[in-house]
Amino acid sequence: MALAIFDLDNTLLAGDSDYLWGRYLCENNIVDEVAYRTANDHFYQQYVNGTLDIYEFLEFVFTPYANHSMQELKSWRAAYLDEKIKPIILPAGIELIEKHRAKGDTLLIITATNSFLTQPIAELLGIEHLIGTEPEMIDGEFTGKVSGPPSFQHGKIERLKMWLKQRDEDMENSIFYSDSHNDIPLLELVDTAVAVDPDDKLEAVAKEKGWKILSLR
Repeated sequence: MALAIFDLDNTLLAGDSDYLWGRYLCENNIVDEVAYRTANDHFYQQYVNGTLDIYEFLEFVFTPYANHSMQELKSWRAAYLDEKIKPIILPAGIELIEKHRAKGDTLLIITATNSFLTQPIAELLGIEHLIGTEPEMIDGEFTGKVSGPPSFQHGKIERLKMWLKQRDEDMENSIFYSDSHNDIPLLELVDTAVAVDPDDKLEAVAKEKGWKILSLR
């Protein structure tokens, strides 16, 4: 048995769930389209470039959460999953998940995208365990703030170590699949690193280090 860890966006999905949530909010006039789309595109480019200020980004992302009720958010999320997420689930990604499941491996998604969006996506993929950035909640509603360390770059390692300690497990026989150079710190930590349809920076590092390169597209 092994610990099989999966990044989500542009790894198991043919797109970015956080970015697509922003697109959904704009298309349905839930946020000011011009202002939100401009900021969303700006932050996404920062992510691609590896220069994202995660706390600035989360303040932007969580503002609509704080401005609307949980009932509204859950209704929009259900439509977003149908319209934006289900069409971009990669069949080869499902096959990869099932291969690990058949071996009895522990399956874990670790993603910088917040758990409000990604928990139902993990359920769609049949993956029980999820580490995502946690939005703060008080009395069942979002505050607009982040709770705990964001699971981004080195934060993924911090959150993973917390998760392992809670379960009294270790990283023996661990494997991590990711597309992004932002995940290089965790890729360097696991026993087996796999670059999945990698961006240019990750592809260069993967070739230099002899990591496996895989396409699920």
